[in-house]
Amino acid sequence: MQSFINHMSGVFPSVCSLDCPDQCGLLIHKEDGKITKIEGDPEHPITQGAICNKVRHMTERIYDPKRLQYPMKRTGKKGENRFERISWEEAVSTITLNWKELIAAKGSESILPYSFYGNMGRIGTEGMDRRFFHRLGASRLMYTICEAAGTEGYQYTMGGSYGIDPEDTLHSKLIIMWGINAVSTNMHQVMLAEKARKNGAQIVVIDVHKNQTGRWADWFIPIKPGTDAALALGIMHILFDEKMVDEDFLQDYTIGYDELRQHVIQYNPAVISTITGVPVEDIYRLARMYGQTSPSFIRIGNGPQHHDNGGMCIRTISCLPALTGQWLKRGGGAIKGNGAYLDHNASALQRPDLLTKSTRRINMNLIGSALLELDPPIQSLYVYNSNPALVAPHANKVRQGLEREDLFTVVHDLFLTETALYADIVLPATSSFENTDFYRSYWHHYVQIQQPVIEAYEESKSNVEVFRLLAKAMGFEEQAFLDTEEDMIRQALDHPRNPSLTGITYEALVEKQFMKGNVKHVLEGKMWTPSGKIELYSKTMERKGYPPLPTYIPLVEEGDLPFLFIPAPNHNFLNSTFSNNDKHIRMEKKNKLHMHEADALVLGIKSGDGIRIWNERGECKLSVTIGKDVLQGVVVSQGLWADSSEGKALVNALTPDRVADMGGGATFFSGRVHVEKC
Repeated sequence: MQSFINHMSGVFPSVCSLDCPDQCGLLIHKEDGKITKIEGDPEHPITQGAICNKVRHMTERIYDPKRLQYPMKRTGKKGENRFERISWEEAVSTITLNWKELIAAKGSESILPYSFYGNMGRIGTEGMDRRFFHRLGASRLMYTICEAAGTEGYQYTMGGSYGIDPEDTLHSKLIIMWGINAVSTNMHQVMLAEKARKNGAQIVVIDVHKNQTGRWADWFIPIKPGTDAALALGIMHILFDEKMVDEDFLQDYTIGYDELRQHVIQYNPAVISTITGVPVEDIYRLARMYGQTSPSFIRIGNGPQHHDNGGMCIRTISCLPALTGQWLKRGGGAIKGNGAYLDHNASALQRPDLLTKSTRRINMNLIGSALLELDPPIQSLYVYNSNPALVAPHANKVRQGLEREDLFTVVHDLFLTETALYADIVLPATSSFENTDFYRSYWHHYVQIQQPVIEAYEESKSNVEVFRLLAKAMGFEEQAFLDTEEDMIRQALDHPRNPSLTGITYEALVEKQFMKGNVKHVLEGKMWTPSGKIELYSKTMERKGYPPLPTYIPLVEEGDLPFLFIPAPNHNFLNSTFSNNDKHIRMEKKNKLHMHEADALVLGIKSGDGIRIWNERGECKLSVTIGKDVLQGVVVSQGLWADSSEGKALVNALTPDRVADMGGGATFFSGRVHVEKC
């Protein structure tokens, strides 16, 4: 195994493991076997040495005294935080004996793994774990909590997660950040936009909250939550009406443009203004700016897809670049995600062939309902790379499910998370700096490798190590469970069907640390849509019962609750990661709710007041900030704060667990609430 562990001191290359599009190259400073400093790698072509404060202060997390050091078993009631130390041998034996008994009595589908991308290393998130649960015959998790709705919607238009190379956005003359707080969540796109701005580019931000990105923009456009598709359709109406579309491009590279031309007549700006809250004159100004400025680039964020209509919303926005022919211009087009360019050999890595029977699939957004209502029931839950008690929607229902005494729960994590408090067995996990893994961004076009920089912390083990131990104890003898991390990286990168990975091997990554994929332009060759063109009219959608043309569909009504509630990300956490680390909490300062001043006046609320937010699903208590950063009828919180933080901060107690229109996606941003002064 290649490793920097034996070097007690020095500076070593690394990669950020967080679920973030930027996936920065890092330099790790080490003295006497411990990390003392983390900085950006100035040699990385796209992140160029700049990193966020989250990662700059990562050592505070790695050496946090609250970090788990050894396996434990529960000795009190679930949620009481009463555990005692046990050995790894006892932990593995307890887990596998329970599972063998469950399989014999209830069947293997009574066991459910629950994970996501708390660490973006591909071996640790979709390698030995997938092999193990395939071989076990467990129920399968649908990984839908993040980008599922938007990915499906975008795919209907473009054939997959294919956008422009972010490095080309240096050449953009108009940059629209649509539903993304990029300053906090995609900082290197902001750096590229700044360079473009120095070359004359204008930056427009469309969002429900005037956050850091909105304040940075040349023009901020506030919009009512869930109405982004309507705004995009209003822009299309003007583009066609004022003959600002590229007819040659539409004829050569798209299908359905004549149908779309007729369809958008109904979305006149006056109607769109009443839906979106965007003034009519601003809709015209935006449409003309987009139609007359080239190259123009749209960075499509995660926010709009977290609605009931999220898939159709992203589907609609993704049609805009084709109307003005932006895809043929360097710096023109869009990025929703670029993950499809660097798709690795998932079958070789995950080994679905080890699954010998069809097993049920469970949507992770419905984990609360699954734990309480599924028949036959889930009898065991194995959680890793995630913290569903904090991050999953309808959190009170999730916690009610986790409280079941007949549910045998195992949690593998760096910390005693909110979910781990309900576990029967808790296992200590390594950090990414203690593992071997490879990474590929879903924004830029680079593949990177992580080699271990430090020894495993105390008795912690990686996901790969733990699943090897579990496989051995279960009696699984297949070679798949003996493969090393290096073997698995080689298997994943050996993917002749994806020429973008040509030349990118384990050995080459060890030598170079990062390599750019051999990515072709999205329009070079036949696209991955059924027609081979950009599909403004989708027959696939029509067959599935969706409107075949981009369409505005209102959000699901939630009674007479007065406020739409948006639990947005903050600057110093990443989902629940860092929310329990003292340094990052101090940097974020306070958990606040943003409210429009007119709404506050009616309710007799002032900035700094404690407020109660509630609906039928639950409640939380925060302090309030009053101003004009949100529209009337909208309230916005920022960040998933740990239970240990000040106040009653579980914002996901308020979020619905309805699934979105496409992909089984989450609807975090489509909930409604009451607000009152405490």
